[in-house]
Amino acid sequence: MNSLSYITVDVFTSTRFQGNPLAVMPDARGLSNATMQEIAAEFGYSEVTFVLPPEKPENTARVRIFTPTMEVPFAGHPNVGTACVLGRQSEIFGRPIGDTLRFEEKAGLVEVALQRNEGRVTAAAIRAPRPLEIGETIPEAVIANCVSIDLASIRKNTHAPVFASVGLNFAVAELESLEALAAASPNINGFQAAAKTTTGSHDFSLFLYVRPAATPWKIRARMFAPLDNVIEDPATGSASAALSAYLVSLLPEADIRQHITIEQGVEMGRRSIIELDIVKKAGVVTDVTISGSCVPVMKGEIILRD
Repeated sequence: MNSLSYITVDVFTSTRFQGNPLAVMPDARGLSNATMQEIAAEFGYSEVTFVLPPEKPENTARVRIFTPTMEVPFAGHPNVGTACVLGRQSEIFGRPIGDTLRFEEKAGLVEVALQRNEGRVTAAAIRAPRPLEIGETIPEAVIANCVSIDLASIRKNTHAPVFASVGLNFAVAELESLEALAAASPNINGFQAAAKTTTGSHDFSLFLYVRPAATPWKIRARMFAPLDNVIEDPATGSASAALSAYLVSLLPEADIRQHITIEQGVEMGRRSIIELDIVKKAGVVTDVTISGSCVPVMKGEIILRD
């Protein structure tokens, strides 16, 4: 293999140069793990995906997701973006494309429903591969030190800062106001200390959010992961899903369906809209769906050998 084709898309937006950029390698056969990591580092996006034939014939593809520094088991915007890219092809590894895709990933099987506008794939909805998991609570001082904010800015009425996951672990914390959210600025020393003193994984990625009193299910958020070379992420579907599932789990209703909209990336100039649908039955969150639009931006080839 002398070259490798790629396509980039902006995810969780229908406006080019907004949302979260993603690079997709639609056919990554023959690449080593080391080469995949090098390509991800070269792009410098929060994630890059590599598509391989599935291990089980009933599935669509095997998808591997790399940040600039590591492979991760699951992430939201890479799945939505990869599905949009593959959905626009005539076939995937010689098989026709239907309305539903099934991706084999390290976190488990990810089901994707394609959404079309005038016959063209413009969006996708994915189901989180794992049930909600809640980890340890995190001292407010740790959060404040990570993003250089006052302790009083951290709201604890609904929950204390805590680790949450539906396939990828994040520290989540609620702030008092949009002003506090805008003032957050990552402190690398704070993140390094947090990673050493907590049992969370994924290099201590921090998801901060604000819930307006008048519209509590329209949330504004920011995500920082400087230890993974992602100073700030414009859209984080996996963190949005974990937070949404956790908030619904805290509701007094035993059975509920809740739609949630999370706006992210505003402070970066890359506004993203993430739509989530959470199902809770008999007091347990049973289903988490993440959906969003995407728009193609670039395509080309990576030169692997002269």
